[in-house]
Amino acid sequence: MTSSRKAGATGPAWERLSAEIRVCERCELHRGRTNAVIYRGGDHPRLVFIGEAPGAEEDRRGVPFVGRSGKRLDEGIARLGLLGEEFGIVNLLKCRPPANVFSRSSAATCRPFLDRQLELLAPDLVLPLGAHALATLDPSAPRITAAAGFQRVTAGWTMFPLLHPAATFRSRKNLARWTDDLDRLRALLARG
Repeated sequence: MTSSRKAGATGPAWERLSAEIRVCERCELHRGRTNAVIYRGGDHPRLVFIGEAPGAEEDRRGVPFVGRSGKRLDEGIARLGLLGEEFGIVNLLKCRPPANVFSRSSAATCRPFLDRQLELLAPDLVLPLGAHALATLDPSAPRITAAAGFQRVTAGWTMFPLLHPAATFRSRKNLARWTDDLDRLRALLARG
């Protein structure tokens, strides 16, 4: 893990991986992409947020979580008091799915890219955002509504699932849950 910690989101291994993602044609999603969506964040993040798939704005810009959900995530990151170098953001799917419908088969195809990103970034904590991210990273996990806000250890990673930021726009209950879970995470981070 030490060599991974030094690698981070810079250097030849990261550049090779990013180049491979940009030209990937392993599934059908590449046909509709404008840009592959790779990463946003610090070179050596403590926390990595993992979303499900890029949306229209992410596809246009090639950067994860820059649309409406991204603004909510950024507000959450600010609530946690994290600096830009302390966090990173990736998606399971590297290309936007048609009609924003998550594709399990494409997730299986993209999973090796995600695993390599996490290996290079070597975060202390992985934060799956939403049901698809959680189920892909931990198939034995309970539903996101039961798992969100609680630390889990699985598959070599310490995780802290959260509702997807988009869910906070659907109901006040989800927004309140999001805020409570972020406060729980902030307390966990404060304890080290």
